[in-house]
Formats: sequence, structure tokens, C-alpha cells
Amino acid sequence: MKNKQVIIIGGGAGGFFAAINLKEKNPNYNVSILEQTNTVLKKVKISGGGRCNVTHSCFEPEELTKNYPRGEKELLGAFYQFQPQDMIEWLRKRGVKTKTESDGRMFPVSDDSQTIIDCFLKETRKLNITINKGFAVEKLIPPTEENHQKWQIQIKNKPNLEADALVFATGSQPKSWKMLTDLGHSISNPVPSLFTMDVKNDNRLKGLAGVSVNNGTVWAKDTQLSTENGAVLVTHWGFSAPAVLRLSAWGARELAEKNYKFEMGVNWIEDTPKNALKILKAHREEWRKKQIGTLCPFEIPNRLWRKLIEAAQIDSKTNWASLSNKELESLANELTKGIFHVNGKSTHKDEFVTCGGIDLTEVDFKTMESKILPNLYFTGEVLNIDAITGGFNFQAAWTTAWIAAQNI
Repeated sequence: MKNKQVIIIGGGAGGFFAAINLKEKNPNYNVSILEQTNTVLKKVKISGGGRCNVTHSCFEPEELTKNYPRGEKELLGAFYQFQPQDMIEWLRKRGVKTKTESDGRMFPVSDDSQTIIDCFLKETRKLNITINKGFAVEKLIPPTEENHQKWQIQIKNKPNLEADALVFATGSQPKSWKMLTDLGHSISNPVPSLFTMDVKNDNRLKGLAGVSVNNGTVWAKDTQLSTENGAVLVTHWGFSAPAVLRLSAWGARELAEKNYKFEMGVNWIEDTPKNALKILKAHREEWRKKQIGTLCPFEIPNRLWRKLIEAAQIDSKTNWASLSNKELESLANELTKGIFHVNGKSTHKDEFVTCGGIDLTEVDFKTMESKILPNLYFTGEVLNIDAITGGFNFQAAWTTAWIAAQNI
């Protein structure tokens, strides 16, 4: 069909990437993006603290899928079609150089998300892709013999549109999910993922907002969740940083069932209580006449060290030589297995990802087409796919968008 009409619903990362790749492959197609707000690529703008964490330097599909609490099995074949190396090369060909940080996250060399936004906008202009802002889709009517096999799209306060194919790139929008359930699709119940933990009235954290450790470990007591390693940050309301966000991603459903009230363990030094005690005893011999509050044998901030000494009921002015084995054992436990009472999660504005979406059994991941309705495709977070922090959520959007574009 020479002048096929394709409409992308959603002006975010997946929507733009699908539109650009689709039009490149099929220059004669009429491709347009519908965005209900007046701003496109919002999540790209704020990602990575405004630097845009475009992907991750994990180039083996089997390893890559292990970063997805939802979607691991389905994405394996998809990543063999289009993976982070392909995305890096795609950007390179369009003049965007990327760099890899020590933790594997990848950013544009400019450290500015606007670089990615400008690249996408430049491509849409070059390919003559129409971007319609303020177009809120109200209803979708599937093709029938009466309407010549085209999708009918009803737009709020605007004339209806029609299309030969639709791509849903709306992210985690309840309104979009409602439209899709009306068409016969199923939705896995949405709950927040990638959220921070609220801990109230714990003296160990008072005055520590902004203090972090690079190599900590966190876990949720009385759950089936694994421990998570990485940076741990104390905030004004509790805990954040990659280790905590990963725990929230893997525990999205289980922690929601607990209404975000549970006990979280924190190991500040990523070592065992036994080793921590051994180190403390060795320094008791070495630093006998020094005050414990002035010398810390671990790579943690001094403010945190003094708080943990206090939590172990030790006076920070005590000389190392005066410390009993019982006091050192108590301090070793605070360092390696402190328990904090979580009583809630971060506010909505801090939640960048949702667990839930279109049931993955209803989508053909070789093409990203609906198994229920022909010529209906999906990309990104509208699906029940989400990942831990580190560029993996964007990569799922790029991959699913690229596959949809190749198959329309």
C-alpha cells in the first residue's frame, strides 16, 4: 500500500523512535504522531537527571533480559533483533556520540538530554513526519468492512482521523489502558515501580540527608526478594539511590501488597558481620588511644559512622582500647544488618516507571502486533514491561519501537 496511513499515539521516546524508523523504511507512508499534551519527549528530557540515560552497555541479550522484572522472557528474542549496540550505532550515524560510565549506564557525550531530543526532532522534520500536539484520543474503532479496513480515531474537540495501522506508545496511562480493554485486551494491574522508601522518626538517619555510600546492600525482610547491591542514599524522607530503586522494581507487586510497610535491612559496607567485627577488633589494637568517633576503618562518610556508633550505644569520645567485644559486635551489626521500618514510598512525581500494562501473552514479540486486533502495535511502557534503573527502560522502548516499525 503505497500511501499507507500510520498513526502513532504518544509523543514519547517509543513513539518518536517508531515513527522515525517507520518513515525511513517506508518513505511513501504518511506517518503522524498524536500527543495529548503540548510537550513531547518529556521523559527523555528528565531522564538521568537531565542527561538522558539512553541505554546500558550490556550487549548480551541473555544478560540484558535479567534486568527486567517484567518482560524478561518476551524480550530475549526482541533483543536479538535490536539491542543497545544497535541503538548506539543508530545515534552515531545521526551525529550523537555516547559514553559509558563506570556502572554501565550510557549517556550522550554532551551530558544533555536536549541532544537526544534535538536528534529526534531533526529526524522527524527531515522525514516529514507530522507531530500533532494537543490531540487527545477519546475512542478507537477497529477496522470493519463498512469503513474500508481503516482504524477510526476519535479526537477530543477535533475531526476524526483514520489509519491503516496504529502504534500505541502512550506509556502507563490508565485512560489508554481503558481504551485497550474496551477493544478486548487485558491489563496486568498497574502498581508503581522504581520508588524511594519512606522511613520516619529513626534517629540513625536524622541529619544525614544527602549522605550516601557507593557499595551498600539492601533487602526486604520476610519477602522472597533478593538482596540488591549498589549506592544507598539517605534522603530527607528515607532512602533512595540505585540499590533501593532496584529493590523497589523487583518488589513492585509484593511491596504494594504490604502497602509499603515492611522492614528493610541495610548493609552500609557490603561485608559480613563476622568480617566487620574482625576489622573493628584489629583497629582496636592499632588505634588504642584514639577516640572511636574520629577514626573510621570503613569507606563510609564520617557523619554516618558517628550515627552508627551512637546507635550501637557507644560514646563517640571513647578510646578504641576501652571498647568491649560486645560493643564492637553491636557496632558490626549496625554496619552490616541494620533494620529500618519503611512506612510508605515516594510521592508520585518521583515514580518514573510503572509495573503493569498490556498482558504480554496478547502481543507477538516478533512483530509487536496485537494478537487480538490486526494492525495494532505496541511499544514501551504501555506493555507490562519494566526494568531496574540504568537505561534499561529506554532500551525496551527503543527495541519494541524498532521492531514495530520494521513490521508495519
